[in-house]
Amino acid sequence: MTIRLNEELIVNSFKTIDGRGANVHIAGGACITLQYVSHVILHNLHIHHCVPAGEANVRSSPTHYGWRTRSDGDGVSIYGGRNIWVDHCSLSYCTDGLIDAIMGSTAITISNNYFSHHNEVMLLGHNDNYPLDLGMQVTIAFNHFGEALVQRMPRCRRGYIHIVNNDFSQWEMYAIGGSANPTINSQGNRYTAPFNPNAKEVVTLLLPWSVGGKIRCACGGLI
Repeated sequence: MTIRLNEELIVNSFKTIDGRGANVHIAGGACITLQYVSHVILHNLHIHHCVPAGEANVRSSPTHYGWRTRSDGDGVSIYGGRNIWVDHCSLSYCTDGLIDAIMGSTAITISNNYFSHHNEVMLLGHNDNYPLDLGMQVTIAFNHFGEALVQRMPRCRRGYIHIVNNDFSQWEMYAIGGSANPTINSQGNRYTAPFNPNAKEVVTLLLPWSVGGKIRCACGGLI
């Protein structure tokens, strides 16, 4: 099935959206928002061609709907969420990020997904001056960052980010970026460098990068 959402799908806490046993595409419209919720699982979904939507009333529960301003066009937008698991999904061709986690989100696992055909893939952290993101903890494991990706796999601000056993097979600017003192533990990943001699940077430190930021790598070499 292909589901085209006119407005964001606002997911409540303690919910699972499970596409196993079916071929489920959320595409061509608004996509998924996890705002101030916890214990949510997204599994085996194809999320692509997401576009901004909003300036409309959107239902957030069986008994409530409210006015929503225009969304950014993320595939999965995590806003102040915790205990979130995105697993075995494919994401591509969205207007903004494929997965963005901001505004103090934490306890997030992003695993076994396939990312492709996108510029700014994944943003972790609201901005360099937002203190609640200091407590962010995200695990990015066993994902394939595939063809036609440019940057932000992920782009980390503050917090602790464990990037483990992923396959980075293409990027055009850099794979992993960090600013505002994140701790990035990059472990056991495989990186296939592009042929462009000016685009072989696996990890880049984006300004402002002050004393205290840490990156620890135990990674596979460039191929």
